Amino acid sequence: MISFPINSPSLISTVPLETWVEASWEDFLTFADDPALEKGKFYYDDGYMRIEMAPVGISHSYDDSTISMLIMLFATLKSIPIKGLSNPSIRKAGIRECQPDKAFYIGADLTPPLHSNSILRLDRPDQRDMPNLVIEIAVTSLLDDTTRKLQLYRKFGVKEYWVVDVNNCQVQVTNLTTGEEITTSHLLPGLAIATVESALMRSRTGDYGAVMRWLLTIFSENKE
Repeated sequence: MISFPINSPSLISTVPLETWVEASWEDFLTFADDPALEKGKFYYDDGYMRIEMAPVGISHSYDDSTISMLIMLFATLKSIPIKGLSNPSIRKAGIRECQPDKAFYIGADLTPPLHSNSILRLDRPDQRDMPNLVIEIAVTSLLDDTTRKLQLYRKFGVKEYWVVDVNNCQVQVTNLTTGEEITTSHLLPGLAIATVESALMRSRTGDYGAVMRWLLTIFSENKE
């Protein structure tokens, strides 16, 4: 269990980063709600917390943008209802919290949160649904994203989970209902993960317009 001085001027110096440490919910909130740590990403799972403070580099930002545009384009062309969140804080008080890079509500049977400056609270009486697609863009956090966080999102009730391996331009997609890795999205029927990886690779050397025009042709013809 972590411990730290109540009046510590630098809370971040009291806990290891990029790893899970035992902590109470109250201690977790002390870190998560500290304005000095507003650039951190916070996760909590049944008595353990993780704080990530790694800087977001250019490659991470590029892949983040490419993934968002690809998913929105595919859903638009296929008339799939969709609503997306970037870096949302999602909380079930006292039990778990997450802050994925991307989260999407896909389909007409989910209720996204209303526009506000509040975090998504799943423990409130007026709770909204959990996003059914969650994405982590991994540069230094790949091992954790594909193991501990995968289990965290499964507990949250996420249906499909993508991990984008920035360094190797690969995407691991897991159906969290069955636990199996899949090569075609179930929430976005017809979207092959190989196409997603190809788009990421093309974005490394081409402009987004060229990548989106290529995807538009692929999606419109409904072939790889």
